[in-house]
Amino acid sequence: MGLTYRQAGVDIDRADRFLQTIKPLLDRIARPEVLTSIGGFSGLFAPRLKNLRQPVLVSSTDGVGTKLLVAEAQKKYDTVGIDLVAMCVDDVVVTGAEPLFFLDYIAAGRLDQEKLISLMKGMVRGCRQAGVALIGGETAELPDLYEPDRFDLAGFCVGIVEREKIIDGRHCRTGDVIIGLASTGLHSNGYSLARRVFSEEELKGKIGRALLRPTRIYTRAILRVLSRVKVKAMAHITGGGFTDNIPRVIPEGLAVEVKKGTWPVPWIFRLIQERGEVAEAEMFRTFNLGIGMVVVVSESEATRTVALFEKQGIRAWLIGRLVRGRRQVYLV
Repeated sequence: MGLTYRQAGVDIDRADRFLQTIKPLLDRIARPEVLTSIGGFSGLFAPRLKNLRQPVLVSSTDGVGTKLLVAEAQKKYDTVGIDLVAMCVDDVVVTGAEPLFFLDYIAAGRLDQEKLISLMKGMVRGCRQAGVALIGGETAELPDLYEPDRFDLAGFCVGIVEREKIIDGRHCRTGDVIIGLASTGLHSNGYSLARRVFSEEELKGKIGRALLRPTRIYTRAILRVLSRVKVKAMAHITGGGFTDNIPRVIPEGLAVEVKKGTWPVPWIFRLIQERGEVAEAEMFRTFNLGIGMVVVVSESEATRTVALFEKQGIRAWLIGRLVRGRRQVYLV
């Protein structure tokens, strides 16, 4: 008998067993618009367009980066799935869109059933938090590309928004207020730097647990606030930190003035900065420093907006304002 695919390192039966195992998990986050079950060649989704005159689809794709190595150190995989969903859905919601459905891509040197189910449980929790359906994905066993115990994740999200309600910063003016929403930690960015300042043993202990805290998903809270407040711009503070992300959502002729000390910076960021002797400017460009999302509103709406987020359990602070300038961040 000749060489088989399994002997080459790819076990199709194992992948099929995984697919059958996760189907009950996905049923928990189904939306009525979903027309197919998991396992087909594609996922079908019939969006409700009744109240939309000019619907616009909004898409995003992202990963979790080297936070996966912290998950490996902790031998804990049920939170990075939440991170994966968060990175995608919150990139969609900043446009004012409602995220609708999510797809995932998992690649591994060897498909480990227990690890994969933990990952999927995290994705399901993330989808539930965001209110999206997981309608499909791909699980690939790639023995010659990854080591047997290594894997990578990617996520894909699609949302929808009425064209006239797109939030793109065009209504921003000088004097508008920047509200910072609390993060739960590093979220999913800056880990290549963070891991350099801690030992392998530290990554297996308390510090590793702090680094592995799942990314906060802001989607549902933001959608509720949008129904009450005119939000002019939003920025998801991911790779690039404050310095690169906030200027992306404001128009030419404006700059961002961020007032340091207006929110509490979590201890894990201070420890990274001290251990690595990281410059302040580098910290603001690499990490979220305790602010995972910023929302821009007029000054008259600021107090009410903060109260609306805090009513939903998300701490919020007035951390700055828009000033005249060349689309950059000034730390004051």
